[in-house]
Amino acid sequence: MSDVEIITFGCRLNAYESEVMRKHASAAGLSQAVIVNTCAVTAEAVRQARQAIRKARRAHPGAKIVVTGCAAQIDPELFASMEEVDHVIGNREKTECRSFEALVEPGTETVVVNDIMSVTETASHMIDGFGTRARAYVQIQNGCDHRCTFCIIPFGRGPSRSVPAGEVVAQIRHLVENGYAEIVLTGVDITAYGRDLPGEMTLGKLVKKVLKLVPELPRLRLSSIDSVEADPALMAAIAEEERLMPHLHLSLQAGDDLTLKRMKRRHSRAHSVAFCEEVRRLRPDMVFGADLIAGFPTETDAMFEGSLSLVDDCGLTFLHVFPYSAREGTPAALMPQVPGPVIAGRAAKLRAKGMAALKTHLAKSKGRQIKVLMENEAHGRSADFTPVTLDAEHRAGVLVDAMVKGDDGASLLAVVAS
Repeated sequence: MSDVEIITFGCRLNAYESEVMRKHASAAGLSQAVIVNTCAVTAEAVRQARQAIRKARRAHPGAKIVVTGCAAQIDPELFASMEEVDHVIGNREKTECRSFEALVEPGTETVVVNDIMSVTETASHMIDGFGTRARAYVQIQNGCDHRCTFCIIPFGRGPSRSVPAGEVVAQIRHLVENGYAEIVLTGVDITAYGRDLPGEMTLGKLVKKVLKLVPELPRLRLSSIDSVEADPALMAAIAEEERLMPHLHLSLQAGDDLTLKRMKRRHSRAHSVAFCEEVRRLRPDMVFGADLIAGFPTETDAMFEGSLSLVDDCGLTFLHVFPYSAREGTPAALMPQVPGPVIAGRAAKLRAKGMAALKTHLAKSKGRQIKVLMENEAHGRSADFTPVTLDAEHRAGVLVDAMVKGDDGASLLAVVAS
């Protein structure tokens, strides 16, 4: 191999940072290397990363293997002890060009992972795209100041810190000039955006600023938000800004108040339902996705039913279901655990509920006029992020007017509008 291969696990922020690393690796002249950008959200994610490292070594016996990301930040020695691994770098180091310049030089330390909790700012990284013309992600924030009892991510990402609004606007303008029709604002806790910046900046104010200062941007989308942090300007943007896409992915996690309290979440079940009702009142075409955890410690059958019924009560369409995974160092790992088979069964029920909700959503869409952002020649996404299969081929990244004729149970089937 001559080029750098990057294997990315986890969230959209990791996907963004992988492109930053690709740019830095190219500038540094790094070659014959595999960079594994890990995730730590579950024990399974860590296992998959280790498996990918072993597979990469078998496929590229002469390559330099570099491991980074949240799992590497939290437990660098775990990866440094693998005979396949040449270098481990931390989450701060992976976005700095000098880290990759050092990898080209002989004698570089095996492990370069500094204290992520000491990081006080997040730099804007100008990138040209993501190897696809569909959509681009722009990092506006990193880190998290909250301490949900199940979550290890703050120890991999550090404290919450925001990218100044001017830099965000410049990055988006650059990407739009390069032909991107859709931008996704991403981070670890994007509804915390602006608290560390001068003035009174919020996520909603940033959204309004972006849409005002980049009028040629057709679509702006948000990644996962925490509904309890939604500011008045964000609610106003949802109601007033057509270029803000009618799809919100919510960090709900559970639908039982005692479970939420033990998770150390800051919202109640009633708040989740009320938030969805209010957003739908402001924007009737809004479609919701949500993260839900199955089998959190101490969860009884009755508590789980609260999460199951939340799908209907909030009108959720797209579910990300996580079987609870104990992470060493978190308070939840010390709580009474739910047996594995029970967790698996509950996760399966949630996924089935999610599939039923999606099918209902698809069926209701028949006959609608939609605008599709093509992700490849035949497939794309509508404004509310529903998958769409078109009857005619178009290049990735273009917006196509279409009519929904039906669905296949997983995506809409549409024809190009005449």
